[in-house]
Amino acid sequence: MGGKYRITGNKYPKMRRPRRRGRLVGLTVASVVVLGVGGWGTLQLIDVFTGGGRKASAAGDGDCGVKTKASPSPSAKPLPEPRTITVNVLNATTRGGLAKKTADELKKRGFKIGDVGNATKQYDKKVKGTGLLLGPATALDTTLPVLGTQLPGAERRTEAAREGAAVDLVIGDGFKELATQQDADRALTKLARPEPAPTTKKGC
Repeated sequence: MGGKYRITGNKYPKMRRPRRRGRLVGLTVASVVVLGVGGWGTLQLIDVFTGGGRKASAAGDGDCGVKTKASPSPSAKPLPEPRTITVNVLNATTRGGLAKKTADELKKRGFKIGDVGNATKQYDKKVKGTGLLLGPATALDTTLPVLGTQLPGAERRTEAAREGAAVDLVIGDGFKELATQQDADRALTKLARPEPAPTTKKGC
């Protein structure tokens, strides 16, 4: 044995291999580092090919999405009150008494009543709808819309050569009755204070 060990009796010294614990620890650390670097590289490649993943998508959604907001309503011209509007009520149908009955109802609602009777030959028995609202050119966006709240669906016309501020309500064949007081008041309020119209803006 080269003099290193002295053998006595029946027992022999146990010959153990040098421990390799340090080597195993080193291999484990190296494996973890390799796996970590490989995983990080894989994530970088995914980001390159997908354009940044969810963060990029979220940013894109915020910048390029469709945005809707209410635009302020334009300053409208003040509408005349019913008490300042003179209405001529004319009957273009074959049913008697419609002009007077309609004029009485309009008067209760605050309108000033002018002429009441049958329609002129130009319109007599020629108005097929619910009615026809006639007025001067200046009445198109003032008195006619206000009177129109009382008879929804009535046609509106202006006559350039017409004089005076009075307007005509010509009762047509499709007429049954004026709008209810509640519906007319609601329509008049909406007409005076229209809601702002939504505007849509698309990015990118």
